[in-house]
Amino acid sequence: MDETQLLDTATEAARSVGPRLCKAFRSRPEVSTKRDFHDPVTEHDRAAEEAIRAVIEARVPGSAIVGEEGGATGSGDLTWYVDPIDGTANFATGLPFFCVSIAVAVRGELVAGVVYDPVRDDEFTATTAGAWCNGTPIRSRGARADREAMLLCAYPTPLDLATEGEEALRRYGRLLESFSTVRRPGSAALNLAHVAAGWSDATYGTGSHPWDVAAGALLVRQAGGVYVGDPLAKGDYLAHVGGFDLAGSVLAEVSVRSSG
Repeated sequence: MDETQLLDTATEAARSVGPRLCKAFRSRPEVSTKRDFHDPVTEHDRAAEEAIRAVIEARVPGSAIVGEEGGATGSGDLTWYVDPIDGTANFATGLPFFCVSIAVAVRGELVAGVVYDPVRDDEFTATTAGAWCNGTPIRSRGARADREAMLLCAYPTPLDLATEGEEALRRYGRLLESFSTVRRPGSAALNLAHVAAGWSDATYGTGSHPWDVAAGALLVRQAGGVYVGDPLAKGDYLAHVGGFDLAGSVLAEVSVRSSG
């Protein structure tokens, strides 16, 4: 199966759960927690992942799937990374910034991905041939320096505060002072998609999982932006538009120090 067919499957799977998520949005669904009360999950996360898995297994039987809710299943050269709702806290309370994120890797190399925003019906897609939003090619272009740039930031998380203490707040303060604007929208995948489209200039967060960032990382890279790190391993993520001066940015200092 070629990349286009893999992307078609990913897109079909992502869109298959869109109507359910839109119908449930702003219904204030019951929320339970996983790691702690900062890590919410709803019945819609679980149901959406089951539906996505069903599409993948029907179209590409024998794949390995790594999902946020269902864990790792299967084996083989193809591995799918699935986040049924990236931004569950936003979804559960009615804030329209969440998405479905699906990526596929062949023998450890990302080859296709989709980030689907069901509220806006924005479909960000990428293969090794390029990146698109709603079928139109996108280029990751924008600010060149902090003082002109918008940063989408998930740092510091409660875990960062627990491990770094006041130093995390000092680092966050440096970001606030340096960047023109800092926002914390609450979805790593959608943050990365917006950087890929040039709608924001940089994004940074800690402790991400592959299902959070794999599709977004491919989008950024194929749109001409920069993604630092391995999106298929748990860790920090940092991405920016093409032409941004990371070496001259406080983001380089803060991200290196927080991850080191």
